[in-house]
Amino acid sequence: MSSRHASHADSWYTGNGSRLDDELSGWLAAVKPSAEDDYSPPVPGTKAIIAPHAGYSYSGPAAAWAYKGIDTTGITRVFVLGPSHHVYLDGCALTRCKQYETPLGVLPIDVQTTQELKETGQFSEMDLQTDEDEHSIEMHLPYVRKVFEGKDISIVPILVGAINYDKEVAYGRLLAPYLAREDTIFVVSSDFCHWGLRFQYTFYYPKPPPSDVPPIRLSRANPSPASLKDHPIHASISALDHEAMELLTMPPFTASQAHHEFADYLARTKNTICGRHPIGVLLGALTTLEQQGKAPKLKWVRYEQSSRCTTVKDSSVSYASAIVTF
Repeated sequence: MSSRHASHADSWYTGNGSRLDDELSGWLAAVKPSAEDDYSPPVPGTKAIIAPHAGYSYSGPAAAWAYKGIDTTGITRVFVLGPSHHVYLDGCALTRCKQYETPLGVLPIDVQTTQELKETGQFSEMDLQTDEDEHSIEMHLPYVRKVFEGKDISIVPILVGAINYDKEVAYGRLLAPYLAREDTIFVVSSDFCHWGLRFQYTFYYPKPPPSDVPPIRLSRANPSPASLKDHPIHASISALDHEAMELLTMPPFTASQAHHEFADYLARTKNTICGRHPIGVLLGALTTLEQQGKAPKLKWVRYEQSSRCTTVKDSSVSYASAIVTF
């Protein structure tokens, strides 16, 4: 098994290389932070990014804010951690392929590193069907190829399953030595809240948190509480997502604190952050490096919603981008 086809090209994004290059260039050029953003990309020493993986017409512009932050100097290896959407996986899985295709050119797999990880006995392998069905890793590949244009890099794709907190810690500990290397950067793939009846998630804050008013679930039977007038659904979604983003911000939190707080937050809100486990693995790795004297910093640089929900009949997906340094 040698090559993974760009299976979502011409559906989730254009398969025309020239057009795709123009789109990515445009979105990257459009990243123009204001003074209040306190963000001057590229950021020297960027070690990881968190960015969304929806169709490019939805999340391409938001993802650009993370990719614009990457300082490519000296980087030769990119780990891409994405959540599993189609197969149940109580662990993490590696690719069997030797390269991944993109409309902008191929990305070779770091076969040696992939083999090292396989030899730990802690990773399974994806078959080609699973590899090509999954979009969470593929949606980052054109951006990786674009940002590292003309550079000799290889990638290490890792599919992250529905693992618990302890396994996030364990996989993070395994991957920490790679993250610590100056030639390596991690890309962590995650959308944020998937809100609406079609996602079976209608969590709503009647008042902005922190508040004594408990959250509720909107439904067809209770579609329009009076509070919607002053606190619309899209504002509640934003407040919910920003709770998570604040808990993950370092400083003031340490990586260890952020991991604990994020796990508690997910248990309390059930927010449908699809890349919560890849984020957890990143936090596990950062915690290990923290124990070795590193001081991780995680900064959010962009937040968007696919649409502004105002009624229970609406739906949206949120997109958040972050950069990590230490």
